[in-house]
Amino acid sequence: MAANSSSTVSKSSSGSSAGGKPSGPSAEQVVATFQRMRQEQRSMASKSADFEMDINEHSLVIETLKEVDPSRKCFRLVGGVLVERTVKEVLPALESNKEQVMHSSLCDQQIVSAIMETEQQLLCIVGESHKKINPSHHS
Repeated sequence: MAANSSSTVSKSSSGSSAGGKPSGPSAEQVVATFQRMRQEQRSMASKSADFEMDINEHSLVIETLKEVDPSRKCFRLVGGVLVERTVKEVLPALESNKEQVMHSSLCDQQIVSAIMETEQQLLCIVGESHKKINPSHHS
């Protein structure tokens, strides 16, 4: 990894000394960063969909259990082990879990928004770089 970053540094510094002007990241670096961020966005969108499914499942179970006798026997999966409890013991735990999932989902949505904003900025940089590289196509 260190060898890779040093080669990137040497490419950047050689590019800035040739023109006499300091230059930003190369078009390839910008595109690679954009692609990496796009993949992160897809991954987070998938995770967000999983959170949404979990929230819906929790809501369904909570609504169902609210209509059941609180002393009724109930089973809950805890750490891969099925444990016997009563509805009145399980219901608060489910509501707490749902709140935690909703909070995690909100945090992920904020991160996805930040990534999308950064992608827009990168697209502008790529466009400007392309104009500088090929000025005849944009006149």
